[in-house]
Amino acid sequence: MHLLTSAGSRFRMAIALVAVIGAAVLLSSPDRPVYTADQKAFYADPNLVNFVRPGLVLKILSASIESDGTIKARFRVTDPRGLPLDLDGVTTPGPISVRLTAAYIPKGKSQYVAYTTRVQTSPITRVSAEQAYFDVGGTFSKVAEGEYIYTFRTRAPANFDRTATHAIGAWAARNLAEFNLDSIINYDDDVYVWVPDGSRVTVVRDVIRTETCNKCHDPLSAHDNRRSMELCVLCHTPQTIDPDTGESMDMPVLTHRIHMGSQLPSVRAGRPFRVVGFQQRVFDYSSVVFPADPRNCTFCHEQKPGVAQASAFLRPSRAACGSCHDNVNFMTGENHANLPQLSDNMCGTCHVPQGELEFDLSVLGAHTIPRFSRDLPGVVFDILRVTDGSAGRRPTVTFTVKERSGKPIPLSEMSRLALVLAGPTSDYTTYVSEDALRSSCGADGVCTYTFSYTIPAGARGTYAIGIEGYRTLYLLAGTRRQRSVRDAGVNKVVYFSVDGSPVAPRREVVSLAKCNQCHSSLSLHGDNRNRIEQCVICHNPVTTDRGARPAAELPPESIDMRFMIHRIHLGERNEYPYVVYGRGAVRYDYTHVRYPGDLRNCDACHVNGSQNLPLRAGLLSVTTPRGRFDPMGPATAACLSCHTSVAAAAHALTNTSDKLGEACAACHGGNSEFSVQRVHAR
Repeated sequence: MHLLTSAGSRFRMAIALVAVIGAAVLLSSPDRPVYTADQKAFYADPNLVNFVRPGLVLKILSASIESDGTIKARFRVTDPRGLPLDLDGVTTPGPISVRLTAAYIPKGKSQYVAYTTRVQTSPITRVSAEQAYFDVGGTFSKVAEGEYIYTFRTRAPANFDRTATHAIGAWAARNLAEFNLDSIINYDDDVYVWVPDGSRVTVVRDVIRTETCNKCHDPLSAHDNRRSMELCVLCHTPQTIDPDTGESMDMPVLTHRIHMGSQLPSVRAGRPFRVVGFQQRVFDYSSVVFPADPRNCTFCHEQKPGVAQASAFLRPSRAACGSCHDNVNFMTGENHANLPQLSDNMCGTCHVPQGELEFDLSVLGAHTIPRFSRDLPGVVFDILRVTDGSAGRRPTVTFTVKERSGKPIPLSEMSRLALVLAGPTSDYTTYVSEDALRSSCGADGVCTYTFSYTIPAGARGTYAIGIEGYRTLYLLAGTRRQRSVRDAGVNKVVYFSVDGSPVAPRREVVSLAKCNQCHSSLSLHGDNRNRIEQCVICHNPVTTDRGARPAAELPPESIDMRFMIHRIHLGERNEYPYVVYGRGAVRYDYTHVRYPGDLRNCDACHVNGSQNLPLRAGLLSVTTPRGRFDPMGPATAACLSCHTSVAAAAHALTNTSDKLGEACAACHGGNSEFSVQRVHAR
């Protein structure tokens, strides 16, 4: 391998030679890098940024295998705008480490086999296993500014197949810590695919794209600096085994098992799912909960144009299927209808891509999520108008409940139907939910309901009414696979003024579309609540779980939306537990949640810069009986739900006045040195 040393002394020697010419050119360059507010470089001194030009782009230009098996790859390293970079960090700032791997797809196979391997011996089991690895001991030769040829120490065997698809993978990291510009933009990887005999590539490994993984992972990152699925599949091949646990590191097996996590039959039976990585670091995936439901195969196997093997999941194999259904013993037939399966040849005989019915043995049928069944007619809510919605009166709601086809649904067929009234939208403090199954409906399906609740005489501003509910239907009725399912409607929320002032809908802080980037189709409380506008009605600043929490577990916990969502997604990084009790005193412990994204990226959930300070005036303090202190100001509640240390709480409390409120925006607002965006920059 190419040995790199610290940038310090060598860079400072070179800076005198480069600064006059380089800095002048860079400062005047019309295509100098433009950084965004979520990147550290955005806030750095412009002169430093103009010279250092943070970021890294790695591109493999060509590859070859000579007659004696010597493998070579030519690559380029540049900054984000194409300026060549020096691997040693002498003529340009920051040394760059580069590692490479080589692999091929054998004839008749669909996965890579790596040429570059190592033998790893477990200090626990004393078992040895071959693993795909990066090349060690090769040489770098500079051939142009920013361009290098790497000659592998590993050689292809003498009889290697020159007609097979080959690939070189490379990954690189640029060290700019000396300039306090360490950032996610200083990593990159690339894969070059070719056929050594010069023919066209016809066999590829293209099942899941990196951008699909990044719906949740923000960005995908493993082993510190490997960031693309295209690279990962070069080493995570069937040949790679963890000798400590015996677990396969093959990509489809490992990925399925990680995402099944807590739902693996073996984990439910009490055996943790663990693998041992570099320097004997143990990774325990037993608590992983896939937020999109692991039955949702196409959430990862996206059916996008151009993805060559997007439908690979429709071709069953023992390795892929057994990675999730790990209580199946294919050799004995246990949990496989007592039928042994000694090869993959006949898997598709029973497990066809799609059968005539859902919930059958076909791949799509067996993974049907009941609430998404194609046989459900759907429930569609609409609120047509609200009358008598003034302070001191009982509002009347006119609404419809229909199937997707437009056919009215008699309310007698609904299992639950509720109308929720809340206000004011400036910050909800009161809500009531009333049973709307007692509504009056006409032959045209138009229904009316008058609340028993009277809007307080002194009410001001805008109030909201939301509708929620479902009907229980039976799928495959009359068969042995009959099952009941809730066919839930999508919430509809309308707003109205109680005092004649302009209607002001509740502020938008996050978007459902962003939630569903990871959750696919967020739906909670028995599918009754599935829109953010409905959720925030109950999850308001003054609401806790007091009504559901056992007396022995008091005081109650805040379920304010901002406090709850931050604490849930913080999960295992919480410095004190976040446990909420739901209906029926069911305990929900979110201490083990493993958020797959980067918590610094507030924009992953927030819209319109809603995370930034100052917040709008008039927001209420949040009741936090189990928090570091109670109550918390609106900004403090948001910040301390992620920054859960005593020190952070003491800082916030010190900067909160009983008379004047929070001083957060003084240091963390706008373009200040410690603005929310700046301290979360990556």
